[in-house]
Amino acid sequence: MQDLQLIDLATQFPDLEIDLKYATTDNITGQPIYRDAQCLLHKDAAAGLAISIRVAALAGLRLRIYDAYRPRAAQACLWAACPDPQYVAPPASGSNHSRGTAIDLTLVDTQGQVLDMGAGFDEMHDRAHCFHPSVPAAAQRNRLLLNGIMLAGGFTGMASEWWHFELPDSHAYPLLEEQFDCFPPAV
Repeated sequence: MQDLQLIDLATQFPDLEIDLKYATTDNITGQPIYRDAQCLLHKDAAAGLAISIRVAALAGLRLRIYDAYRPRAAQACLWAACPDPQYVAPPASGSNHSRGTAIDLTLVDTQGQVLDMGAGFDEMHDRAHCFHPSVPAAAQRNRLLLNGIMLAGGFTGMASEWWHFELPDSHAYPLLEEQFDCFPPAV
């Protein structure tokens, strides 16, 4: 059985940039989902993230976290906004975010500017897919750089979302009990 310990990333990595999109209106629902802006990750994923943070620093870059552990109630809100399993895991099967083993993030340069990835976070369309031909070459390079940085930490990417990474054996981890409260889905 897996150890269910979740790590508070703000405490563990005080210099890490955290912009929890689901605690704001800047997400596909257009409303805050998280009542509490807690950035949590399973200890196994946090160990990999530590490596990715160091590798990003070697390239003069930083990681900016958009989401990590996600309560199952939040998954239901996202599914209500985008009921497409290509982008959002159905609540019945559960998201790897709800296991604490998935993280959404991007790269930031030394001036604090987000690198162009050719599509924004939570843009659920073909341009968000890895290696989409309509994405300009510079953004493709940035995506490849992000993939390499996350691969160094032991993460794998998701074909339909350039920003999503998870532990390769995520389904072996159980769905976790709610760690913080969420707002109900908009009706």
